[in-house]
Amino acid sequence: MAKVVVHVMPKTEILDPQGQAIVGALKRLGFGGISDVRQGKRFELEVEDGIDDEKLAEIAESLLANTVIEDWTVTREGSA
Repeated sequence: MAKVVVHVMPKTEILDPQGQAIVGALKRLGFGGISDVRQGKRFELEVEDGIDDEKLAEIAESLLANTVIEDWTVTREGSA
């Protein structure tokens, strides 16, 4: 078994209202110097060794990410 991490983030040209809300909250709480936050999603999958990168890409594109507004990456973190 291997752990696979899929990160999903809004595309750079897409407004991230959640990230902007976080920036505003940080400023109100006295945490200066932060000008931008992008909020995304992280999925951890335990997969059998036979699952190839092409199948993982299919999973990310068809289920985990909205490819119209989000980019994604798949990383294998090693064997469990």
